[in-house]
Amino acid sequence: MNGVLHNLLHPFTFPFFARGLVVATLSGALLGLIGVYITLKGMSYIGHGLSHAIYGGFAASTIVSFNYYVGAGIWGIASALMINGVSRRRAIGADAAIGVITTASFALGVALLRMFGARGRSFDAALFGSILGLSNTDVLAVLVVAVLAGALVFLRYRALLFTTFDPEVADVSGVSVARTDALLTAVLALGILVTLNVIGVTLVAAILVTPPVIARMLTNSFTRMLWISTAVGAVCGFVGMNLSYHLDVPSGTMIVLTGAVVFALTFAVTGLRGLRRTAGLDDHVLAA
Repeated sequence: MNGVLHNLLHPFTFPFFARGLVVATLSGALLGLIGVYITLKGMSYIGHGLSHAIYGGFAASTIVSFNYYVGAGIWGIASALMINGVSRRRAIGADAAIGVITTASFALGVALLRMFGARGRSFDAALFGSILGLSNTDVLAVLVVAVLAGALVFLRYRALLFTTFDPEVADVSGVSVARTDALLTAVLALGILVTLNVIGVTLVAAILVTPPVIARMLTNSFTRMLWISTAVGAVCGFVGMNLSYHLDVPSGTMIVLTGAVVFALTFAVTGLRGLRRTAGLDDHVLAA
């Protein structure tokens, strides 16, 4: 028993693991919180798209040895605002806009790394996540964005609620839907930016969607959904990071698999009732 406990606690003695655990837990909570709005607005694909767009910024920053957070951050926010602006034009749907803009950015990133070679951050870490190489700057970055996202939800709660459930009426009532959507999309881009190192380009969309779906299976209340989704994301990050170390599997992979297990357990408990709730996830049938 003491041997098992020692093996479980031993990783906590390593500074790199402690940093990775903090980043993973905060990343899960951050994406779980933002994911509620993205999922309810029927824009789940935006997480997948933005992660690929930011990869283009990662590649460009790596090639010119520019600060990752500044370079990829500018790239990501510009992509997010472009997606938001284009998708608001009735002629082009959000999915089409995301597909065109983000896949082009990802392709550019791959081309740049192929042409000039990868330097700095690991290629595999950017794709699948890794706890190796995380610095205090990474911890600070995810903490700042988590606080920023929390402040946005707290200060703009009613506006976000209104634009999520009834954007047309919100616009008529004096709420700037365009500005609110732009703010949310920009924070999402920053959230993906700071979580990319530990979850990875290919898997970040799963953590953006899985906690809100689990939360929706458990409640009809929008407020409780926010809390549950944030908590589920944090637990997935914490448990997944520990499993990643002990099984020697990329952190992003284990965080996503942990979320899948939590989803399966939730389904086992809630049954078809929980599944029926998720069927109308973006139909805006929640109580505030």
